Amino acid sequence: MAAILALLSSLLWGSADFLGGTLSKRHRAFAVTGLSQVFGLLVGLIAMVVTGAYLAPTLALDGFFVSGAIAGVAGLIGLISLYSGLATGRMGVVAPISALSALVPLAIAYIEGERVNALQVLGMAVALAGAFMASGPELRGASIRPILLGLSAAVFFGISLTFLWQGSEQNPLLTMVSMRIASVSIVISVAVAFRNRGSFTKRDMPALLFIGSADFLANLTLGIATTKGLASVAFVLGSLFPIVTALLAFGIHKERLLKVQYFGILAAVAGVATIAAS
Repeated sequence: MAAILALLSSLLWGSADFLGGTLSKRHRAFAVTGLSQVFGLLVGLIAMVVTGAYLAPTLALDGFFVSGAIAGVAGLIGLISLYSGLATGRMGVVAPISALSALVPLAIAYIEGERVNALQVLGMAVALAGAFMASGPELRGASIRPILLGLSAAVFFGISLTFLWQGSEQNPLLTMVSMRIASVSIVISVAVAFRNRGSFTKRDMPALLFIGSADFLANLTLGIATTKGLASVAFVLGSLFPIVTALLAFGIHKERLLKVQYFGILAAVAGVATIAAS
């Protein structure tokens, strides 16, 4: 169950990132991120009402509210970095670097004593390498800006994943709602301060709704996955989203896949199979 949920989060994230990167070519990355986060919060509030899941928030550092707030701010910065990088047209630089975000919570899991067997380590290493290659790394001749944006996305996504994991141990759904409350509060404050609501049209709304909903559900499914099995395995399987982004770019934008991307997809599948076999 944990592996299926983590893989589902990759599918949702990859789809959201593809649409987010595409919209960011026509609109500011902050505006795309901000409005999609508002839609994500609405989805979370509806889910909270429907399920009746509610706990009074506290200021405990390991509680869902504080953990969710930190994860939300870090995730917002990571998304802005990712969408800004994707909008440069160097998806093959930014996406693979951002996929390394799983290394941050993996290190935390190891420090906290979580151990995996040798076969699982092999599977995770192959899957991560596959995610990197499947993104079509194009570091040769790349300017420093997309590289820095990719690194920023990786670091802040890693921080967000770590606190998402911590909050999910108490309540996954409320952690995700807390994430969106924090990120949307920042978005609204900036929009009011600069008196800028973006220049979206009605045609953009379905895509923004999908981005926000998919991103929220991706966080939720991964958060639940970390409570159902080894968090380290869940984070690796949840980091395969660049494969989905690359395949969508190939299928919809007709972007040519490099040979290394085909090898990466095969490696990722082999890695997942190895983890499942263990």
